[in-house]
Amino acid sequence: MFLAHRTWPELGDYVANESLVVVPIGSTEQHGPHLPEGTDHMIAEALAREATDRTDALCTPTIPIGVSSHHRQFHGTMWVEPPVFRDYVESLSRNLTYHGIDRIVYVNAHGGNVAHLREVGRRLHDDATAYAIEWMWDESIPELIEEVFETPGPHGGPKETAMIMHIAENLVRRDHLETARDGGAVFDYEAERVHGATTFYDCLENSSNGVFGDQTDATPEIGERLFEAAAEQLVALLEWLDARPIEALVPQPHLDPKPGSGRDSEPDR
Repeated sequence: MFLAHRTWPELGDYVANESLVVVPIGSTEQHGPHLPEGTDHMIAEALAREATDRTDALCTPTIPIGVSSHHRQFHGTMWVEPPVFRDYVESLSRNLTYHGIDRIVYVNAHGGNVAHLREVGRRLHDDATAYAIEWMWDESIPELIEEVFETPGPHGGPKETAMIMHIAENLVRRDHLETARDGGAVFDYEAERVHGATTFYDCLENSSNGVFGDQTDATPEIGERLFEAAAEQLVALLEWLDARPIEALVPQPHLDPKPGSGRDSEPDR
């Protein structure tokens, strides 16, 4: 159920019986010479819409811009500062709880958003407003990604290329796949560490064209496999979360410092 396509009475019927919502979140940032800048939010929305269609859960419109300043040297990249992003997502989430929502899944397709979405989830959890969790598609199917790609790459690589080939093949610049591979890099976290310190901040410091991995390994058929596998994982998560009693999702009470002693007893004098 897509919120933007429903009337307010229809949405009232939904929250009368259900309290789960999915919020797709991505970014608008460079993805190399072969992929559109909307890659991340397109993937997030496609998976969110697919999973909510299968489960009849509620899906909000997509948040298309996230924490992406580490791609700022490349033309067209858009971003908001982390505190702004966190406050915006938190405000939106609290808005949803006003309408009766108490559990939220952020369907996220941008690594730069992860820590901030976790922080928002903690804020909402700490005051028992809602149970909100971040879900990222590629982290749900790591074995399949390892199986189908020799060098998957964390950004603009074959896994994202294959997904966009499946979702919107006309937006993939196939004539630039080899250019992307040859002008990019194979990402190695350890190679950029010095005496235990991570020494890089921006994507450009690791890749001259902004991407990693071998994009020529991507095909629409692989993209369909990835999409279906990730959608199944998201459906399973939504079903699991929907079935959880609210008592299992709110913060637990403080531990009794003296178990068995009785909290109501008079203190020692």
